[in-house]
This record gives sequence, C-alpha cells and structure tokens, in this order.
Amino acid sequence: MIDLRDAERGPAARADFLHRLRRAVHDIGFFQLVGHRVTGAAELLELSRKFFALPDEERRALDILDSPHFRGYSELGRERTRGIPDQRQQLDIGPERPSSAPGPGEPAYRWLVGPNQWPAGLPALRPAVVDWMDRLTGLSHRLLRLILESLEAPADFLDAVVDPDPQVHFKLLHYPGPDPSADPGPADQGAGVHKDLGLLTLLVQDRVGGLQVAVEDDRFVDVPVVPDAFVVNLGELLEVATRGYLRATVHRVVRPAPGVDRYSMPFFYSPRLEAAMRPLPTRYVSEAGGVVADPDNPLFACYGENVMKGLTRAFPELIARHHPGLLAAADR
Repeated sequence: MIDLRDAERGPAARADFLHRLRRAVHDIGFFQLVGHRVTGAAELLELSRKFFALPDEERRALDILDSPHFRGYSELGRERTRGIPDQRQQLDIGPERPSSAPGPGEPAYRWLVGPNQWPAGLPALRPAVVDWMDRLTGLSHRLLRLILESLEAPADFLDAVVDPDPQVHFKLLHYPGPDPSADPGPADQGAGVHKDLGLLTLLVQDRVGGLQVAVEDDRFVDVPVVPDAFVVNLGELLEVATRGYLRATVHRVVRPAPGVDRYSMPFFYSPRLEAAMRPLPTRYVSEAGGVVADPDNPLFACYGENVMKGLTRAFPELIARHHPGLLAAADR
C-alpha cells in the first residue's frame, strides 16, 4: 500500500515514501495506490455497467472489427492472450484524433492514431472517459517521476520518452460469469497470463475482484479490492530498461462465478509511439543482473512497433480485415 500524500509530508516522510515505493516496484511490481486525490471512479464504473447493459445491437454498432484504429467494442472471445480467447467484453478507447492512414513510408503503428467509437444511447460516457484519461495521464506522469527518483535517477529522465504525447489507452471491461449449465474448460480464462507492455498500468476494479499476480513461477495470489485505490503495475519496458531491477509481474484475471459480473477499468500509460527506451542511469540498474530481453516476447526499440506486434496476436480477425500485410510480415 503506497499513500501518495506521504510524498508531500516533509523530507523524512518523502524519503520513507521513496524507500517503500522502490521496494514495491523492485520486489513485486504491483502495489495499491491511495491518497491520489483522483475522484469519480465509482461514477465511471456505473457508466461502464450501463454501457454493457445497452442492447446488444447498440454495442455491436461499435464493433472493433470495423475500426482500423483498434477502437471499439469487443464481444466475448474477441481479444486473445497467448492465442486463447479472453472471456470478457470490452470497449477500447484512446486519445480522440481524426481518422487517417499512414502515408507512404510511414510506419504501420500510425494506424493507432484515430477516432473512438461512442454509444449514441449513453452520451454521458464520452466526456466522463475523456476527463478520466486526462487526469490519469497526469497522475501516471507524476508517478513515473517518483519511481525514477526512488531509484536515484533524474526524475525527468524519461520526459523525452513520453512528452508531449504519451501513448495512452483505456479499456472498459466486463467479465460475465459462465453459464451455470456449461462445463468450464481449461482455457475458460477471464484474461490470460501476461505482462503489460508499456510503462505503467492504473486499474480500478470493482468489489468482485479476480485479478491475480504471480508471486512465484506457478503460484498466483489474489489482489485484494481496496476502496478508492488504483492497482498499479509496471510494464515490460521498465523491466528491460532496468535490467530486471524493476519487475513487470505476470498476472491474469479469473472469471467470476456463475451469475456474477465483474467490471474493471485499466488505464495504460506508455511512451510516444515513435520513442525508444534508454537504460536508466542509476546504480540500481548498473548493479542489476536481470532480464534485458524477454525470449517469449522480443521487444523492438520503437514502442509503436511493439504495440502493433501485440495487436497482431491479440486481434487476428481485425488484422486480417484491415492490415493483412502485418500478418504476412509476422509469418516471415
């Protein structure tokens, strides 16, 4: 549990705060953030419930398969983790931008810039989400600087990687419990085992819970639901940039029980699409002997190329419809 207000309570409290923050991001890579002064999570969760309660045809009108920019609604099983369909519904949202296609010679990741799809039957959702994303972008940037300070690195060292336009992404997620009459299969996952890719993830989960973190290779523990807290975890870019000193911990989401619905809202904060990470200038990194590459997921220097690689795996039907050249490249 990390209380952000401790960073403002004088030099001694700040030093203790930075010590606890460093331990959290080094030992496990997950922590609960309180004292962040960001309000409105309960109201946005309620809007999320209303979205997933809209008539099926209204949600399907926002089908992500119709968006070359990877924005919109996904039905159960649309997104995949390690090739296995995730049993959740979701709405993928990014910064609102005009629709455009990469020009000649421009990288494919320029497709990630574009408009969102919003439900006509829930007009309050768009302004609430846009405001939420703006506030979490600011909170994430502050938290990233504090993590760097905890490592005795210049707090602004990664500013050039994220400013002025970090790649941010937001999901509304609904995990419905399975049909009581159906036999669950071994692949009946809410969200499969994975690490997040970018820098930071800030998650709001409802009272149901279901998020699990690997504390050992084969032992997962439940992440408790803490009122008004963000569950924060680190992405692979920070793990590699610190030679494994910072941890991007494997995690998953188990499906709720039959008849139970789980809702959550993850916000992903990452570098600019064209940016590349640099090793952090700190003794903690120079003395670390951990991971500099993930053999299961080799990382490109350019962040946007990593995103497109991940989306090629996660949304094969969308890729086949709008970006078949990426499939051919992935097969080579």
